[in-house]
Order: sequence, then structure tokens, then C-alpha cells
Amino acid sequence: MPPTLQELGIDQLSADDRLALAEAIWDSLTQEVEQAPLSEAQHQDLERRLKAYRANPTAGLSWEEVKARLLGPS
Repeated sequence: MPPTLQELGIDQLSADDRLALAEAIWDSLTQEVEQAPLSEAQHQDLERRLKAYRANPTAGLSWEEVKARLLGPS
């Protein structure tokens, strides 16, 4: 079982320090994930998506369009 916040003393940190710690942990995870090799299934999926994009690059939506849809009127 992983250690608790109390066992590590994290609960004693200020909110700013806990946030900084969470960001540091997140950054360490993203670096590790970026270095991990892709599985064959992931590689094939990326190749399929790239091929679909090259065949029709205007088929997708920009981030601005996606965000507008998500944040638009309900």
C-alpha cells in the first residue's frame, strides 16, 4: 500500500507547497511516460490516424472550435 499524505508529512505543507509538489510529481510522470516506448497497438493506431489526417487534413476541428463547442451554450 502506498504511503499516506500523513505518513509523508505532506498534510503539514502549505497549500502553495502542496501544489508545487503536485506539479513536480506530475512533471516527473510526464517525462517518464514520454520516454516509454509505444506498444504495437499504439503505434498502429497513430499510423492509422496520421494516414486519415493526410487523406483529409480539413476533416478535424481546431482546438478553438472544440473549446467553443464544449463551453458554448448548454
